Amino acid sequence: MKSALPALVLTLGLPAIGWAQALEFPSNAELTMEQTTPLGSYAVPLEPFGEGILPAVALEGAIIRQAWRIEAEGLSTLQILAPLRDQLFAQGFEPLLECETEGCGGFDFRFATSVLPAPAMFVDLGDFRFVSAMREVDGGEEAVSLLVSQSAGAGFVQLIRISPEGSAPQATTAVAPPVRNVTPAQQGSFAEGLETDGHVVLADLTFETGSSQLGPGPYQSLMALAAYLRANPDRTVALVGHTDAEGSLEGNIALSRRRAGSVLERLVNVYSIPRRQMEAQGMGYLAPVSSNLTPEGREANRRVEVIVTSTAD
Repeated sequence: MKSALPALVLTLGLPAIGWAQALEFPSNAELTMEQTTPLGSYAVPLEPFGEGILPAVALEGAIIRQAWRIEAEGLSTLQILAPLRDQLFAQGFEPLLECETEGCGGFDFRFATSVLPAPAMFVDLGDFRFVSAMREVDGGEEAVSLLVSQSAGAGFVQLIRISPEGSAPQATTAVAPPVRNVTPAQQGSFAEGLETDGHVVLADLTFETGSSQLGPGPYQSLMALAAYLRANPDRTVALVGHTDAEGSLEGNIALSRRRAGSVLERLVNVYSIPRRQMEAQGMGYLAPVSSNLTPEGREANRRVEVIVTSTAD
């Protein structure tokens, strides 16, 4: 399947020995992280997680790990993955594993395989897809894996490639430098959500487990919220923290309020948003969006939302 979005060509980091090929990503894809290892090992998943293990083949060689963010609200994980997967197969890679969410093993698969850290890579435990593939090359075997997920307004792709020892990955090229500013389309979508629905989940925020400290970012959701508040100085909002149901209600309300407060302080200190436009509250586990009976549901329930509190004159 071909994406309707314009594409950019990036190298897979293949050595210049006659078989270097490229993948095409949408032109609004941003490389958020890249790690290269001249000689390392990667356990390439072969089957879904089951019976306490993730079957994998351990390969040694040159490794490149990349995380990509695609500003494409409304695209499914399959729409993001399919063009990349089809390109790999067209280049001679043979599939090892292709699975989706629970078919991969859900929570257990996500935490048994290698994943780059947030916010560079985001994985929704209720919606992700994975592909691993391999081909024979001069000097041995080359393997590639793709992990695809999405947040409320963006798609995320992790690419891991391991090639035979001595095949040092080359730098990725793109048609333009990464842009971290909020585009008019992003701001329009965020503002529309606030104006129409009255609230938006700040889905890309990350906190350490059990901590109220907001991660370093930057976060596209906070950029969009700051732009909205600057453009609407008479608007007021409440930042509301939520938790899963583990622990006491009193403790969870306190933690969720502290997390919301951490977001408020970031907006004040980094984006210069006036305090008078914001307040921080915490609901603990009293307003779930999913079941707390599953790991995926608990992760979805751990969130910070922004709610418009202004009223019409």
